[in-house]
Amino acid sequence: MKCADYDKIFKIMGNLTPLKVDCGQLCGGACCKGDSKTGMLLFPGEESPLTVIEGENGQRLAVCNGTCDRSSRPLSCRIFPFFPTISENGKIFVEPDLRAVRLCPLLEHSDEIEFDPKFFKAVKKVGKILARDEECRKFLENITEDIDEIGKFLE
Repeated sequence: MKCADYDKIFKIMGNLTPLKVDCGQLCGGACCKGDSKTGMLLFPGEESPLTVIEGENGQRLAVCNGTCDRSSRPLSCRIFPFFPTISENGKIFVEPDLRAVRLCPLLEHSDEIEFDPKFFKAVKKVGKILARDEECRKFLENITEDIDEIGKFLE
């Protein structure tokens, strides 16, 4: 069962990336590098035409060989390296996904980069849609906790 309308979510995201260009062209697709044991976390109820494996704690991960049809990317790929975090009072924020700090050069140089505000607006809208569903909301809360813990460690 889908907890969210991923077709609608993917339309909202469209071809947006954090930059006004395909940011993967700048770093050689660092976010697309992986192996048979690493991948992008699928959101609850999300399906993927990519190979799906079970990661730690039973999490489902989509894995690829470094190239894919961009229109079939999972949501995690579309919003990378940011995440719609959720506060205790349910407010959605778009923050750097600190789980990606070693992978993405955008996070290392974020104070020097002009990001596309349309991307952040879309990710926030997507986060609000996801938060309406109990299972997806819990997923957002769990990932937000992970990101917060990493933030404490990096301080």
